[in-house]
Amino acid sequence: MAESEPVPAQIGEKRGCPEDEQEDTPSKKPRVEKDHKNGGHSLKDEEEEPECEAGDREEDGETFADMMKHGLTELDVGILKYVSDHKGFSGILKERYSDFVVHEINKQGKIVHLDDLSIPAEVAEEVPEPQEPPQESDVLTEEQKKQLGELQLFKNKEDNVSIEVMDDTKEKRTLVHKAIKTQFPGLETKTEERDGRKFIVAYHAAGKKALAEVKTTAAPRKHFWPKNRGSFCHFVLYKENKDTMDAINVLSKFLRLRPNMFSYMGTKDKRAITVQEIAVLKITAERLAHLNKCLMNLKLGNFCYKNHPLKLGELQGNHFTVVIRNISGTDEQVHQALTSLKQTGFINYYGMQRFGTTAVPTQQVGRAILRNDWKEVVDLILKPRPGAEKEFLVRCREEWAKTQDPEAALKKLPNKRCVEGQLLRGLSMYGKKNIVTAFGLIPRNNRLMYIHSYQSVVWNTMVSRRIEAFGLKAVEGDLVLKGTTAHVLSAEEAENRSIHDIVMPLPGFDVIYPSHHVGKGYRELLTADGLDIDNMRHKVKDYSLAGAYRRIIIRPSDVSWEVIQYDDPRISLVHSDFEKLENKPAPVFNKEGKYRALRMEFSLPPSTYATMAIREVLKLDTSIKKQTQLNTTWFN
Repeated sequence: MAESEPVPAQIGEKRGCPEDEQEDTPSKKPRVEKDHKNGGHSLKDEEEEPECEAGDREEDGETFADMMKHGLTELDVGILKYVSDHKGFSGILKERYSDFVVHEINKQGKIVHLDDLSIPAEVAEEVPEPQEPPQESDVLTEEQKKQLGELQLFKNKEDNVSIEVMDDTKEKRTLVHKAIKTQFPGLETKTEERDGRKFIVAYHAAGKKALAEVKTTAAPRKHFWPKNRGSFCHFVLYKENKDTMDAINVLSKFLRLRPNMFSYMGTKDKRAITVQEIAVLKITAERLAHLNKCLMNLKLGNFCYKNHPLKLGELQGNHFTVVIRNISGTDEQVHQALTSLKQTGFINYYGMQRFGTTAVPTQQVGRAILRNDWKEVVDLILKPRPGAEKEFLVRCREEWAKTQDPEAALKKLPNKRCVEGQLLRGLSMYGKKNIVTAFGLIPRNNRLMYIHSYQSVVWNTMVSRRIEAFGLKAVEGDLVLKGTTAHVLSAEEAENRSIHDIVMPLPGFDVIYPSHHVGKGYRELLTADGLDIDNMRHKVKDYSLAGAYRRIIIRPSDVSWEVIQYDDPRISLVHSDFEKLENKPAPVFNKEGKYRALRMEFSLPPSTYATMAIREVLKLDTSIKKQTQLNTTWFN
């Protein structure tokens, strides 16, 4: 049930055009663990491995289910215990992406909503570009504007619009080029000569093929920027079924900006409706608002100007609205489960999204890196594996197993940017005797994903042991934080502490461990994995782990819920911000409806997984493997 790789979408869902990018940073010193995906709420693997087969999951359910037969379950990654003793019940999460709605909570503690598409009054008119002839807006006829508008919205049957330049001068052509690009974002232009006549041809830069070809390195055109206006335009981004970086890449290509011109407080999950704040350097609200005419599954609004960008992790958390369909629990069971969640909380496990979806778990690769066993690292990433995969990836793995020839195996891959392709390219360039350097061709964030995944399994396992041994009370030997420093509780101190104060460490060279027997289990676990807990520094600095501290129990805030009944499984059960802006009616529920669903809302602080809160309610395995089996049963 990892949000990044859920059960294939049902009918009626929109589609967008995917891209791929992540970010993260390694531990430098002891700290409270802080994830930045979803602003700390990891709704999908926070450092998801861009494997070749991950590019297109929208295949038939049978193939997907077959792939997941060899996936991980919660037991495999140390997720074993529950807080409450209520009886669990079944339900399906994310049957539709609109069943999962995430609203960012900004650093002022306000839930972010898209509720205003207007342009700030002081910039209601486009600021003119310096040295721009005033007649630029007049160079296009009304008919040409109509044709260009249809082209921009993909309503033109032709692939382009040709405009003959009657008064052929370089200045006139420049005016036409600029007018098209300014008034119709997303369109590109070129000059062609036909039978001695000059034409300016406009074409769609954001078409599926052209979108990938647009150069993101193109510098933005200089606009005059008033000194009394903040340098950054902040806006709310509403997106459906699209990853945050996908959305940023689309915006950057429409605006012809580098993606790093945008800043945000956290990246949000793909398979969901999400609302978050974004900032961009020296782009007017009017230019951004104009994009609403041609964007699919994205909407921009609530514009304002400020003198600062946004920073990762600045948010206070996220507010979730989650629909769990086809529930089997009685109203009393639901009440017990949600009351427990509200009053006590849930175990702050790292969710299944952290560990990948293939038959070779990411934590195994991480363990091999930490052991400095580079041959095993290569073998784990490239060897043939059980389960359904794309045919070209199967051929690539077979070629590697047969020949150990990186160039031959690389030729089997149409997409060289995935982890397998990057590793093979590195081996081809630097040779199999220089694996560390070859492995370095994989983007740093993806390399760190492996070792963070290993840390997470250790943390999950030790927390399960801690809950098993001592339950939900603070005990002598537990750790609490004083600032960012961990302190070992005495028996007397433990009497005055709550389970909500207790933290457990991720293993590293700069953390301390609980002094009770569970704490000593860290050493046993790492020793069994061939690692020395007293020497977590690595020959390669990037792979040295400082460690971090993480609370073991999280209590959500703003918890509410209702059981609803409905007849049409295709309808949305949440009234989204965009639907409200469009004045669309809220969903109406039939008290005698054929189907039952649980709609729950809650807010979480940074560094927590929403799926783990839902797991506590349902008491169901949240792995894709188990959820796929659930959905397969439900739809057959």
